Amino acid sequence: MSRPEHVVVVGSVNVDLVVRAGRLPRPGETVGDGTFLQAHGGKGANQAVAAARLGAAVGLVARVGTDSFGDEALAHFRAEGIRTDHVTRDPAHATGVAVITVDAAGQNAIAVAPGANAALTPADVDRAADSIRSAGVLVAQLETPLETVRHAVRLAAEAGVPVVLNPAPAPDRPLPADLLRAVAVLTPNETEATALSGVPVGDEASARRAALTLLESGVRTVVVTLGGRGVLIADATGVEAVPAARVRAVDTTAAGDAFTGALARFLAAGLDVRAAARRACAAAALSVTRFGAQPSLPTAAELSAFEGARHSR
Repeated sequence: MSRPEHVVVVGSVNVDLVVRAGRLPRPGETVGDGTFLQAHGGKGANQAVAAARLGAAVGLVARVGTDSFGDEALAHFRAEGIRTDHVTRDPAHATGVAVITVDAAGQNAIAVAPGANAALTPADVDRAADSIRSAGVLVAQLETPLETVRHAVRLAAEAGVPVVLNPAPAPDRPLPADLLRAVAVLTPNETEATALSGVPVGDEASARRAALTLLESGVRTVVVTLGGRGVLIADATGVEAVPAARVRAVDTTAAGDAFTGALARFLAAGLDVRAAARRACAAAALSVTRFGAQPSLPTAAELSAFEGARHSR
């Protein structure tokens, strides 16, 4: 029997090749003052690690290549305590790679070669069906084929498992209505909220309009992430803004993943969406004070210490 906090993540696995530079290069320009970091990444993997480090029992449904990056990814997941029974080795595709440039202000530019992530199939999801049906929360993103995401969401929703969908990267067309109706919590950033709702989002007022539009599509709760301004939560009970902690950001690469993974962990542990979002905001704020995607994700002890320090001020 699964523990109440059990989270299953269906999603992507990448190796992140990160260059920290004084500024982001313009098209055709070389910026030569960078330093290099290789780290584990991919939205699915990031969110799985975020939830696991905060205490959830986590299972991952994903694909990696039979290359050395795939070897490293599997060893890393096991070290993080993540169940890898349903991570498939794909001899036909390389493990996904993301090339990331981060500037001195912590902003980033990312190019991704999806590799095995693009080959994740509904059949892969079916092989994990028992785990999904017994989960406390299912988490998915859009770095794997939409057909596969849709199948996983449908399977979870039919079993009464709440679904957290992080609609990233921003879709270039509307998401299917049946998919949105099956989602318990949607976690778009400003760009993604704009793409999904048709409402240009640039501040809290426009985020509110976008969130209310998305609620009309059938999503039960919309949490729009607003970077350093925090998040906006909208559901049938109303709209609430949750401010972010003030921190010195050095790398925003995995902030959204830190938030979504933490949100899933706390929802699965029984917190309501507002309480879960407040803790997830703190996890995301802590993550941007560190470099790298997964290296930046906090443990439960680190998050508790961070929250305690904030409350004592």
